[in-house]
Amino acid sequence: MSALLGEIETFLAELAASASPATVDAYRRDLEALTRFADAAGLDAWSALDLALVRRFLGAERSRGLAPRSLARRRAALSRFADHLVRRGLQAHNPVSLTQAPRQPRHLPRPVDVDLLGRFLDTPHDDSPLACRDQAMLELLYSSGLRLAELAALDIDQLQAQRVRVIGKGSKPRQVPVGKRARQALEAWLAVRGQLAASDEAALFVGQRGRRLGHRAIQLRLAALARERGLPEHLHPHRLRHSFASHLLESSQDLRAVQELLGHANLSTTQVYTRLDWQHLATSYDAAHPRAKRRRDTPDSSS
Repeated sequence: MSALLGEIETFLAELAASASPATVDAYRRDLEALTRFADAAGLDAWSALDLALVRRFLGAERSRGLAPRSLARRRAALSRFADHLVRRGLQAHNPVSLTQAPRQPRHLPRPVDVDLLGRFLDTPHDDSPLACRDQAMLELLYSSGLRLAELAALDIDQLQAQRVRVIGKGSKPRQVPVGKRARQALEAWLAVRGQLAASDEAALFVGQRGRRLGHRAIQLRLAALARERGLPEHLHPHRLRHSFASHLLESSQDLRAVQELLGHANLSTTQVYTRLDWQHLATSYDAAHPRAKRRRDTPDSSS
């Protein structure tokens, strides 16, 4: 099994040069699951990996209840690893490419109501360094539509007067504006950041030990803040990104601008928000238009 794991470590080291730490961690879990399955099946070298074993592995993962989205990511990890094996001369072709990706359910993002979110963000805090940091993270996520990985990777020198430079998916840089309330929150945080940050730490957001705040720590802080401030629903970084995009699109109707701000490579990815906006408009139409539906007190046409 050690020989199998050694090749995976080589692949992950190459992947880390272009992918986010979250992606590398996810792929590590996926490939470790494959390794355990392959080892149990008697595979002693990746050169023996074939289509039959890949199909048995993905089928076993589906049978144990893995969600379609997780199964699709697991297949993607296997495929990239198989491409690596081809480049290394350990495989003649990629056997995973001959399998079919699982069909994904179409889930529309659900933003937080704009008024509810406004009250949540305006909730007073105790002005402690940690509270100032948390407020700055909240405002920046909503103001600029950042991904969790982008927020966590921010360094101080990426922050400018009215915008922030981020490195998005595929190591693609982009600049996004920072709103007034976010700038105010960031100024308050930067004024006290030195009370927490180590002297040699470049990260914009740090934890109590003075080092860069990790992905999981940010997720936990947002969930805790939602409970503490009485937000009646779960809050995670991607919901703030969804809310940013949906609220901006409702106001501007400029899909291309929202695409640029989100850092989407394809417009089709951003178009999910047009369907969300249509749901909002359809609900308003049904509630307000006099001919949208028959009133309950309208006499039946047969009478």
